[in-house]
Amino acid sequence: MLRLGLAVALLLVVFLCAGCAETPAQGPAVGQPGEQASVPVSKTEATEPEEPPPPVVPTGFAPARVSILPLTELPTSTPSSQAVMLNAYISLYDAFGCQIKAPGAIRFELYQRVARSGQPKGQRLAIWPDIDLTHPAINNKYWRDFLRAYEFKLDAPAGLNEPCILEATYMCPDGRRLTAEYALKGSR
Repeated sequence: MLRLGLAVALLLVVFLCAGCAETPAQGPAVGQPGEQASVPVSKTEATEPEEPPPPVVPTGFAPARVSILPLTELPTSTPSSQAVMLNAYISLYDAFGCQIKAPGAIRFELYQRVARSGQPKGQRLAIWPDIDLTHPAINNKYWRDFLRAYEFKLDAPAGLNEPCILEATYMCPDGRRLTAEYALKGSR
């Protein structure tokens, strides 16, 4: 019982001593109208260097990355003389990694794939006109909400039966360019 009493007494002393510390002023002192209130500044506050400002936090809602989804493919069986329809699925991601819908323009290019090379993009086989997604009606035309991605149907060159690389370049309204590449199997 004596130990319990000593422990309680010790805790009371600690709480009382902590409550006796000087508290800083909570705001400017109230004075007469027209008087400037002065707030005392301790010597340690005046001599300490200021902390650097926090890093700029990205808004997070602008596109930060573009990706070509694995649904993108060439049809597997077409005659060599017939034009091929390339279905391209593009997803935009914000700074937080969420798929988003955003205005901008997109360009598609198709390159020959060079096997066993450090630079797998070979000769350019096709380039399509830029698709402007800044107008809401056009943006909605290509947007697939259930995929949270854009779907584009592109006429590919006839007789495309070799592996190739599809490159998508998304041009943001602020001038940034985001690029993604995807290896396609040839149609056979």
